[in-house]
Amino acid sequence: MQLIDNYQRRFRYLRLSVTERCNFQCQYCLPDGYQAGNQSFLSFNELENVVKGFVGLGINKLRLTGGEPTLRRDFTDLVAMVSEHSQIKTVAVTTNGYRVLSDVHHWQAAGLNAINISVDSLSANSFALITGQDKLKETLAGVERALEVGIPSVKINTVLLKGLSDKLSDYLNWIKDRKVSLRFIELMETGESATFFQRYHTSGAVIEKQLIEQGWLLELKGELDGPAKVYSHPDYQGKIGLIMPYSKNFCQSCNRLRVSSSGKFHFCLFGNEGIDIRDLLQNSSQSDDLKNRILHALERKPESHFLQQHQTGVLKNLSQIGG
Repeated sequence: MQLIDNYQRRFRYLRLSVTERCNFQCQYCLPDGYQAGNQSFLSFNELENVVKGFVGLGINKLRLTGGEPTLRRDFTDLVAMVSEHSQIKTVAVTTNGYRVLSDVHHWQAAGLNAINISVDSLSANSFALITGQDKLKETLAGVERALEVGIPSVKINTVLLKGLSDKLSDYLNWIKDRKVSLRFIELMETGESATFFQRYHTSGAVIEKQLIEQGWLLELKGELDGPAKVYSHPDYQGKIGLIMPYSKNFCQSCNRLRVSSSGKFHFCLFGNEGIDIRDLLQNSSQSDDLKNRILHALERKPESHFLQQHQTGVLKNLSQIGG
């Protein structure tokens, strides 16, 4: 059994959200901070059955997301559980970085081999304004620690915000001697962020033009790579990635699926529905039923999202499904 939709897109990459909780108050996601509700997040056992089911459907890359996934006390155990599956070549996490400095060596020992750390500004004041946390120094120290312990893939996520983002030259100076991939992500509209989006959205095409003019070259995508257009330059150890969901044909190369922390299967961050699979996660004997439900649901995956028409689907904020 393979995960192939009606548009012949092959899905080998699962983004698995393990919590909606977050301890930052990023302006583009949770400006008022995480508001606890009555929802219960998937247990370790349920998450293990999600992983087993998707591995049986050919997933080779799995990213633990949130919210802030490292807030879970069993996070290191989750990494170890995922890495036990030899079919999964990339065991990744996306994090705001607050625990990287202290714990990344434990995660690496458990099997983590890819980490994305959010750094929305290299200016302490701007970082605090955007994230609600005066943690730039600690976050950057965490990046250095991830490089020191030898995590093979260290990526930096930077959301582009008109008037708030640093100058491109600042980022280029920072990555010149660091083997990181810094990815500029276009601000995406969600159900709760329409006003913020209208004020701060800017196109990544502006940065792409500057990169090309400065001699940066577009790299070919690998089989498990995400949607970023990655540029490299012979004078820089670091690379630049651009994630531009508002660009033409962005969804053509989609290779990822999502499961939320409440046990819903999602085709897309901006889809109109989530298929409940939690009832099939209680024990491993339900694995065949789980795989069949996923395969049948995938037949309904649309060709594209509709962000250009300001249709954001069920997504209220990026922590809800795992941004």
